[in-house]
Amino acid sequence: MIFTFKKSERLNSKKVIEQLFDKKGRETNQSVFLYPFRVSYVQRVESTALKVESENEFDSLSTLNAQPLNPCPQVLISVSKRFFKHAVDRNLIKRRTREAYRLNKHLLLQKPASQIPVYIAFVYIAKTIEDYAKIEKSMKAVFQKMV
Repeated sequence: MIFTFKKSERLNSKKVIEQLFDKKGRETNQSVFLYPFRVSYVQRVESTALKVESENEFDSLSTLNAQPLNPCPQVLISVSKRFFKHAVDRNLIKRRTREAYRLNKHLLLQKPASQIPVYIAFVYIAKTIEDYAKIEKSMKAVFQKMV
């Protein structure tokens, strides 16, 4: 297995990010809390749910229902500026989180295709900088908790 983190695996769409953090409790959004992360994710939508009875299918489809062709989920990593004032600290945490994800995403990809999320957002909630071993251990546990 090739351990890469390509640009196609990064979550960039503002609409998807807004829907991922929607407070209204959308039924497709799920979350897992495991220190030092709060993880929000969206499961794959069945192809029958994508059928739309409308003239213009592209306007009526939700951005969350538009599934990427890549089997790997798109990932967002967020670190609060409120707790980490210096960009150096935020970037260090993001680098550690990306590396832990990159080296352990094969655990997530071993699951059946219906259980692999389409979009994942890792929000770092700790108020201190954790070492890489703690981040990696939490990352593995999060992948086990995702259903």
